[in-house]
Amino acid sequence: MTAGASASRSTATVLADELVGELTGRRDPEAAATAAVQDVAPPDAGGAAADHPGTTDAQVVALTPRAPVDAPLVTDGAGAPPAEAPPAAAPETPVAGPPPVDAPGPGRRPRRRERRGPTLREQRRQRTREAIVDAAAELFTERGFDHVSVVEIAQRAGVVEKTVFNHFPVKEGLVFETDPPIRAALLEAVRRRPAGQSAAAAAGDFVVAAVSQLGSPAAAEGVAEMARVIRGSRTLQVREREILGTLTDTLAEQITLETRPAPGELEPWLAANAVTGLYTALLELARDRVLAGASGPELVAELRTRGQRGLALLQFGLAGYAKRR
Repeated sequence: MTAGASASRSTATVLADELVGELTGRRDPEAAATAAVQDVAPPDAGGAAADHPGTTDAQVVALTPRAPVDAPLVTDGAGAPPAEAPPAAAPETPVAGPPPVDAPGPGRRPRRRERRGPTLREQRRQRTREAIVDAAAELFTERGFDHVSVVEIAQRAGVVEKTVFNHFPVKEGLVFETDPPIRAALLEAVRRRPAGQSAAAAAGDFVVAAVSQLGSPAAAEGVAEMARVIRGSRTLQVREREILGTLTDTLAEQITLETRPAPGELEPWLAANAVTGLYTALLELARDRVLAGASGPELVAELRTRGQRGLALLQFGLAGYAKRR
């Protein structure tokens, strides 16, 4: 494997790690917290702690929890603690200078949001959102998406129906993100590909790396539950096809920006469809296998092998198209 190919595969794998949570239904608490903080009014706006509408970043249903990741300790060198700093020199006479940009003064206040954590209002909103998602996950798993009403979700979460709609304007948003992470991750894999690699190869590497991870024991339960919920609902199946259509269009637009084809040329759209076709086929294979009870290293290897074979077939005709120069 060349150095360029190795770097590309590393990029695809890193981006794929970020996507597995979406495909398995596992929520990222940190991402949810960020979304909740961004969706509330600034604390200076005042007002009661009631929820307000307008959020558009619905989280994927929490069918299985994601284990928290501990932050690594900062060390100096190979795991050794930082060396003790030498004694500080005697301080010099301070020189007067301009005040900090956010220093308080006539007509201005310090930027409070930059020096404190989430407000109580933001924390309450996040807890409410998580309760709604958890309640929906339980009900969808028990009875199926189409047989659960928003009123029932609200009752189990301990909120009123309006609060559910404030967080999730449409019911499908409780299962699918409004802007699925796969879109940004796939585009990032294409943009970060090394010179000499085609757009289809970079996107295909990302797809294979992501979907092959769905066979791991940690992901299998979530994959199975998500598959049952989606396959048991005509509404969710239609929504998933819409997401795939948007993903295809987005990838085609990125390829068009790079290649600047003449009007009417089909290559960008055909290349994008080939990649999303590989993604769809491999995802459905993963769901079939997991629902049949398979999981573990053997399934991961099978998905990777089949994905690479599909990618090789795809590359036979597209290997020389849209290479980075």
